Parts: sequence; structure tokens; C-alpha cells
Amino acid sequence: MAPIKPEQLGKPHRRGCPRSFRHLRLLLQADLYRYSGRIDAKTFWRHFLFTPGYKYTVYMRSCGYLKTKRFQAFGFYLLLKWLLLRCRYKFGIAIPEYTEIGPGLFINRFGGIYINGDTVIGTNANLTHGTMLGQANRGSRAGSPVLGDRVFIGAGAKIIGHIHLGEGCIVGANAVVTKDVPENAVVGGNPAKLISEAGSGGYINRLVPEDLLQRCRVAGRNPAAGASKDL
Repeated sequence: MAPIKPEQLGKPHRRGCPRSFRHLRLLLQADLYRYSGRIDAKTFWRHFLFTPGYKYTVYMRSCGYLKTKRFQAFGFYLLLKWLLLRCRYKFGIAIPEYTEIGPGLFINRFGGIYINGDTVIGTNANLTHGTMLGQANRGSRAGSPVLGDRVFIGAGAKIIGHIHLGEGCIVGANAVVTKDVPENAVVGGNPAKLISEAGSGGYINRLVPEDLLQRCRVAGRNPAAGASKDL
């Protein structure tokens, strides 16, 4: 991986912000599915009110959507930003609203979750308490991590620098990862070492249905596309 220029590190951007309300809605549906395997109004309000991880996700993605609007939605962005910061300090989850995160984010527990805004996270990701996806400021790994699909991050894991975690991999509890992790690898320890190639099967539950993932992709590529029927 080519090193990132120092002046490009840590600057706010809009790469992960939903550009249309339809895209925002589909992303939140995909996230909700990971928590209960259902998508309906009752399930939404139950998890929004009583599940810290999903509540933060709703504010985070909604804040990112409003960030792209003209005049930042006439003050609604500032209101959502305030609510997002309030959740950050209340639940100990710090994920910037512009972070590139695929559909189906699942935050298991809460507290001590810190994600650098330049991080890229794939679909059906699991984050656990104590997780840090951090930035390296110099060297060949300068930058933030890139996570593939169906990645499980164990409690207390630290992943530092512009490294790639392949699809279906697991990072064990309290592991410190500073090098690339291949697909379906299970790594652990400090520094992290390969433990097995069993992958994340059984740890990533309630995968988002493929048709919903596809609609999220289409809405992300074409914000002006017409709305389709929800699940």
C-alpha cells in the first residue's frame, strides 16, 4: 500500500456520508437487521431507545447525511451533531459521521470504541467494546485501517495504521494489529499473530440479506435513483 501524504491525514471529509435520504434509510435498515433480524417500526424504536450501539449509529449516519445538504440543512446538522457528541460522551463511542462504513454495522456493547474518520469498514462488521481503529502518522503504514466485509473485532483490540483486514477475518480480544491480515484469518496477541484460518463464521450473525445490500449499493452509487419498496 502506498503511504498517505501527512497533510492528508485526519482531515474531515464526506466520503462516508449518505447523499440521499433513501440511501440513509436503507443503511439504517441494514444496521437494524443485524440487531434483531427484523426491519419494522417497533423494532426500530426498541433498539433506538434502548440499544446504545444502534442509537449512536442512527445519529452518526443521519448527521453524515445532513452534512452534505445545502447550508447543512438550515441548522438541523448542528442539532444532530450535538446529539451525536452527547452520545459519544454518554456511551463512550467515537465514530465520526463521515467515516466510510458499509451496511450492517453492529456495535456489540459499548464503551471505549474509537474509530479514526479515515478508516474504511466493509459490510456486516462487528465492533466490540474497547476497540480502537487508529491512525499511524508516519512510515509506510501512515493512515488508518481498511476492513473488508464480515470482520469481527474482539474486545480491546487495537488496529493501527493503513493496513488491510481481509474479508471474514477475526481479531482476537486485546490483540494489537499493525500488519495486513489475510481473508478468513484469526489473529491474536501483541503483536498479533495468525492463530487459525477458521474465519468469522458463527461470529457474524444475522447477515444483511443480499437484496438489501444491493439496494444500498445502488443508492450509494446513484443518489438520485427513485425509491424502491422497503423490506
